[in-house]
Amino acid sequence: MAAMNEENGMAVHDEQGEASGPSLARQKLENLLNKSMRIRMTDGRTLVGLFLCTDRDCNVILGSAQEFLKSTDSFSQGEPRVLGLAMIPGHHVVSIEVESDSLLSPRVI
Repeated sequence: MAAMNEENGMAVHDEQGEASGPSLARQKLENLLNKSMRIRMTDGRTLVGLFLCTDRDCNVILGSAQEFLKSTDSFSQGEPRVLGLAMIPGHHVVSIEVESDSLLSPRVI
């Protein structure tokens, strides 16, 4: 096995020369860019917006974000509050889901 330096750390290559480790994870994250995501937070709020960025501390940046408050009534979701650009600290993230309709839409380049 050989190691090769990359911009953001080390990538380990197997005998066939395929990258594993950080470069595979980075590729998966890059495929999620500009996809609609739903992030549940520790205080019960849910943010929905376009995935724009993350960092090593798992902080997430969402564009065109909307905030949904945790309702006391299980049947009503309530009106969303438009936030625009939002940064969610990684230690407040409970779960992240990719909206299924954003996976089906083709990427415009």
